[in-house]
Amino acid sequence: MNILHSISSMSPKAGGVSQALRNLIPNLIQLGCQNEVVCFDSSGEVYGVKDDFLVHKIGPSKTPYAYVAQYQSWLKQNIDKFDVVIIHGLWLYNSYGTYLFLKNIPNIKLYVMPHGMLDPYFQKTADRKLKAFRNEIIWSMLEKKVINNATGVLFTCEREMDLANETFKNYHPRKKINVGMGVAKPPVFKQEMQDEFLKIAQLKKDEPYWLFLSRIDIKKGIDLLLQAYKKLSQNNSNLPKLVVAGPIESSYAQDLIQTYGGEKNILFTGMLLGNAKWGAIYAAAVFILPSHQENFGIAVVEAMACAIPVAITNQVNIYPEIEKANAGFIFNDNEAGLELVLNKLINVSQEELTTIGNNALQCYDDLYTPLDAAHNFMNKI
Repeated sequence: MNILHSISSMSPKAGGVSQALRNLIPNLIQLGCQNEVVCFDSSGEVYGVKDDFLVHKIGPSKTPYAYVAQYQSWLKQNIDKFDVVIIHGLWLYNSYGTYLFLKNIPNIKLYVMPHGMLDPYFQKTADRKLKAFRNEIIWSMLEKKVINNATGVLFTCEREMDLANETFKNYHPRKKINVGMGVAKPPVFKQEMQDEFLKIAQLKKDEPYWLFLSRIDIKKGIDLLLQAYKKLSQNNSNLPKLVVAGPIESSYAQDLIQTYGGEKNILFTGMLLGNAKWGAIYAAAVFILPSHQENFGIAVVEAMACAIPVAITNQVNIYPEIEKANAGFIFNDNEAGLELVLNKLINVSQEELTTIGNNALQCYDDLYTPLDAAHNFMNKI
C-alpha cells in the first residue's frame, strides 16, 4: 500500500495533527506500507525534529485558507505513485483541493481524518462565533462534498466519531471508521533529559511540580488552571510548582505571562522539545490538561507512557478509557472542577500517585502502542 498524506503544515508548533502523523507513519512503514507527506510549508522551514519519511514542502501558502496555487499541478505529477490518499484536517485548501483533484479518479481511495475538527465544540463555544459562521459557509460550499464523497472518514476514538454526528446538517459519510491512534513509546530516561529541563525551568532536582505541556490557547483551559492554582497557593505554601510548557509567541500567551509570570511558583518555559520535553514529563508529579475540547490528547498519552498520573477534563475524548483504567483524575472543564481536582491532588498520597501512574502505563500498553495501532489502521482502510 502506498499512502499520500495531505496536511496544511508539519510544523510542531501547528499542534497535534502533525504529531499524529509522526506517530503513525514510522509504524506503517515498519509494516511495509510506503508513505509520503505533502504539506504547504515553505521549502526552507525547519521543524526542529527529524522525520524518517519524505515530506514534500510545496508552500508557502497564501490567505487564511492556506491556498497553494501549485498544489493541483503537484498532484498531477505525483499521484500515480499512490493508491490511497488521506486528508488530515479540515477547513483549509489541503482538504477541498485534494478532493477537487481526486473526485474523478475512482481507482484511488480517498479518506478524510478530521482530527477532532468535526467536534460540535467549535461551532458552539461563545468566543468562536465568527469562525463558526465561517465554518458553516465552508461546510455548505466545500467540506460536505469532501466528507460525504470520500471513501471513508477516519476517527481516533469512539467519542470523536459519535460527536461528529452532532455538528453539521447534511453530514452523511459513506463510511465512518474508528482507526484509533497510537503514540510512540518515549525514549528511555537519561539523566541529561532532566538536567536539560531543570536548566530551562530553573528548578532544583527533586523539586515537585505539576506539568501543563500543550499549546497555550484558550481552548486548553490554561487560564482556568492558572486562576485555580493561584487561588489555591494563597493558603498552601508547600504546593508543587506549576510548569507551563508551550509556545509563548502568541498575544494570548503573552497576556497570561503578564498576569501570572510574577508568581514565584508558576514557571513559563516556552515550548519544550527533545530531551527537555521528556525530562519535564518523566519528573512531573502529575500531568494536567484542563481542555474544553481535546480530540485525543497525544501529550496525555505520552505522559501515561512515562507512568505519570494524568488529570484531564471530561472533554478530552479518551477520558472514558482513562477513567476505566484508574489511570488519572477526571474533572469538569470549569473553575469549580479545577479547584476540586487541585485540592484532591494536594491530599493524595505518593503511594496512590505511584499506583495511578502504573495504571496509566498499563493503559498505554493495552490501548495506545503504535505498532498495534498501525496494524489496526491498515486493516480498516
